Amino acid sequence: MKQTLLFSFLFVLAFQVFAQDKDQRWQGLDEELNEILETWQAASFAVAVVEKDKVVYAKGFGYADYDNKVKADENTLYAIGSCSKAFTSSLLGLLREDGKLDFDDSPREYIPELSFYNSELNDLVTIKDMMSHRTGLPRHDFAWYLFPTDSKDTLIQRIAHQEPFTGVREQWYYNNFMFLTQGVIAEKLTGKSWGDNIKEKLFAPLGMTRSNVSIPELKKSKNVAKGYQVSDDKIKAMDYYRIRAMGPAGSINSSVNEMANWMIAWINGGKFEGKEVLPAAYVQEAMSSQMIVGAATPGAEYPDLHMANYGYGWFLSSYRGHYRVEHGGNIDGFSANTCFFPSDSVGIVVLVNQNGSVVPSMVRNTVADRVLGLSKREWSKERKKRADEAAKAQEEASAASTSNRKEGTKPSHAAEAFAGKYDHPGYGTFRINVKKDSLFAALPLEKLWLKHYHYNIFQPFSVEEDGIDEENESPLRFNFATNDVGDIESVAIKIEPMVDAIIFKKIPDVIAIEASALEPYIGEYTLGPQGIKVYTKAGGTLHLFITNQPEYELQALGQDKFSIKGLDGFVIEFVISDGKAKEAIFRQPNGTFTAKRKQ
Repeated sequence: MKQTLLFSFLFVLAFQVFAQDKDQRWQGLDEELNEILETWQAASFAVAVVEKDKVVYAKGFGYADYDNKVKADENTLYAIGSCSKAFTSSLLGLLREDGKLDFDDSPREYIPELSFYNSELNDLVTIKDMMSHRTGLPRHDFAWYLFPTDSKDTLIQRIAHQEPFTGVREQWYYNNFMFLTQGVIAEKLTGKSWGDNIKEKLFAPLGMTRSNVSIPELKKSKNVAKGYQVSDDKIKAMDYYRIRAMGPAGSINSSVNEMANWMIAWINGGKFEGKEVLPAAYVQEAMSSQMIVGAATPGAEYPDLHMANYGYGWFLSSYRGHYRVEHGGNIDGFSANTCFFPSDSVGIVVLVNQNGSVVPSMVRNTVADRVLGLSKREWSKERKKRADEAAKAQEEASAASTSNRKEGTKPSHAAEAFAGKYDHPGYGTFRINVKKDSLFAALPLEKLWLKHYHYNIFQPFSVEEDGIDEENESPLRFNFATNDVGDIESVAIKIEPMVDAIIFKKIPDVIAIEASALEPYIGEYTLGPQGIKVYTKAGGTLHLFITNQPEYELQALGQDKFSIKGLDGFVIEFVISDGKAKEAIFRQPNGTFTAKRKQ
């Protein structure tokens, strides 16, 4: 019996391979795809094509593990990046079908702790706005990429401090935080994690048994692609990037064979193998225009490529007369594209282990022309020609450009004055340290050398294992500012292009101090007509009360030095004599004042 079953399986597999090889549409395709692989120096890619409810072509090219020459195939797992977004929005489609929510609801109904930057956003933003990138918020991506966390609650709290650039529903703009929020809504309504919801409600009914939702899971799997980038004309390995709490926006890992099942469901109105996985009404709505991405007429070079709209987790366009639904994905070392033509019942998925790669779109278009019966275009050659011309133009522009750097300037303070902890509530916290008179910014995932540019402005360079990478100049600048006292109080960094520079405030390094060590400061002081009292409260914290003012908490900064909590630029230094403070020197923006201890 076992031999019969094995023979039957091998016969079916052989028949599928034979049928794929005999399909005239694929004649010479492997050669074309290998040429794309070589042209763009990709380590590998895999591609699958579905028609109606069947996979009609699936292959891997190149090496999943380039360094050890391990070949990729149609079952190799790749990070799919933002191709994950359609999965996340689909969870809400299922919840709506169950009557748990409405897309016109405010997300704050389901996440009470969610707050936006202003009342307009709080009052107007709906779930549908988040699903179609029309909240008026720009990306603010460095808020999660450079300051990662495992806490979705922490990321949700950052949204309140992220500035919009336009009004609600006035302009389309991509935003990962709004897809995180959708994942959290699903968690609140189901009592299950986003990952468990994806696995139970989508992976399981689609037979996506090897797909997973995190890098730790990916590392435990077999037949897994490693990430790569092209640097100095060489293919170099990249570390996996753990998206962590931002998972709902892009942390799924899958193979083209399993992603093919996902496309089959969309092509067939939400059904896979005759069973409904997604509600038909949701499928129709999700791949219909909900927001204009860009209003423009077709270009002269590609008059048959036009329309740029967005549904729910899907970009919508017209590709050479065919309605196309697609979404790309990019994360460190990986690029992807999931695409289908609902009117033609055709789907194409391309997964690549190359950072920021054009390969997914080149492969997608090359395959689409064949399967849709369109005239052949040399997509890769045309793109390569434009890329080479652009690189040459950039090189010429760089050679002709002049620097705006002011020669002969120097920082206003010694290096140590810039050192300390800097924070923005919508992003996170990092430190600036001093080493041999040089400044270094220590972010959670990256270390930067800050090279003096001019005045109090510094240019960042990455610190690699083998030294500082001065070859790749960053357009970013760290622009330090002082308070009225003259101390360094903040640094402005233009890391979100759609709004003003993000200002990270310098916050004091508070040190722990024993309650008994506070005794010398306790007492009453006088400053002109004002009475000042310094005392401790339960828990061993030092407090300050000035006549006709509120009570202030003091935070220890060092030996006999305290800051006033909540007041920037206010510092108190106690002068100690015979084991007891005889003076309290107040250094504040409007001057320095000395209060004497009462005898």
